[in-house]
Amino acid sequence: MELAYPIGKHQMHSHYESKWVLQAIEDVSKLPYDLLIATKDLSQSQLSTSYRPGGWTLRQVIHHLADSHMNAYCRFKLGLTETIPSIKPYNEALWATLPENETTPVLVSIQLLEALHLRWVNTLSAMHETDFSRNVIHPQYMKSFTLWQLLSLYQWHGKHHVAHITQTIKINGWN
Repeated sequence: MELAYPIGKHQMHSHYESKWVLQAIEDVSKLPYDLLIATKDLSQSQLSTSYRPGGWTLRQVIHHLADSHMNAYCRFKLGLTETIPSIKPYNEALWATLPENETTPVLVSIQLLEALHLRWVNTLSAMHETDFSRNVIHPQYMKSFTLWQLLSLYQWHGKHHVAHITQTIKINGWN
């Protein structure tokens, strides 16, 4: 069983397809619910469990999803409103270790994701095919990405981390 990549590593779609984009938007819309269902019965002790040796705790994973997807939403808005903007990278590992991740209930981040994803899905649903071809520059990778490529990444990202949680529950026999 692959603990680091329970659904496999991200595979970028080779080209834009409207059918795939509609499915990706649906997956983004469902993430907060999927996360809520996956975590609803977890105790504080279980939330303090790492999904793999040396990995984040389930609590950190949940807060990371909120942090990451807030950045994703901003990246989409920049991509829609500026000409090939450079997006701001952030040190997700350091963000995950900030003290507020230990004191903030995970439900706060799940509720944040619910509201955020509603806005994000409304944005995505209003986009035209040409909008998805707009580019952003990620300075950390020194590479340009289209918005549909970012959508592909974040569609996978949500499923990837929910799988970390459900896999940990299964491995530990918590269900």
